Amino acid sequence: MIRVVSALATAIFLLSVGPAVVADTPKVGDPAPGFELRDQDGQLHSLEDYRDQWVVLYFYPKDNTPGCTTEACEFRDDIFKFRKLGAQVMGVSLDDESSHREFANKYGLPFPLLADTEGTTVDAYGVRSSMLGISIAKRQTFVIDPEGRIAIHYEKVDPETHSAQLLTDLAEIAGAETN
Repeated sequence: MIRVVSALATAIFLLSVGPAVVADTPKVGDPAPGFELRDQDGQLHSLEDYRDQWVVLYFYPKDNTPGCTTEACEFRDDIFKFRKLGAQVMGVSLDDESSHREFANKYGLPFPLLADTEGTTVDAYGVRSSMLGISIAKRQTFVIDPEGRIAIHYEKVDPETHSAQLLTDLAEIAGAETN
C-alpha cells in the first residue's frame, strides 16, 4: 500500500511539474519568431515594428521578484547606453498588463514590458518552464539584429551583470562604443 501511495504521489508531482521546455529554442542565425504583445500601457508591439534596429528581448519569470527586479533596474540604469547603440530593450513574462504597469511604475522602467499571458511568444522562443504546475518564462535573453535574426542567445543570465555584459557584446557586434 505504501508503495502504491508513493508511486502515485511521484506521478502526480511529475505531472504537475510538466516539461522543462515546450518548444525548440531558436538558434543564433535563425529568424527571430515574430510576436504581437501589449505592454504595460496597453500599447501593441510587434517584432516587425523594430526592423532596422537591434532588439534586446529579455524573458523573465515574474514581476516584483528579487532577481527580476535587479535585472530590470540594471536595464533601466543603462537605458541610454542601449539607446546610443540603437537597441530597443523589451522584457517579456507571462504576467498581465496590470502587473507590468505596477512593476514599471514602482521602479521607473523606461522600456516596454510585454504581457504574454497566452504564452505564445514564450513558447515560440522555447523558454517556458514549469515549477510545481505553474508556468513561468525562463530568464533568458535574445539579441535580434536589424534584419530580424537571432544574433546572440544568453541561456544563463546573472541579473546583476547581464546588462553590462549585453552592452559589451552588443557594442562588439554592432561596431559601436558604449560610452
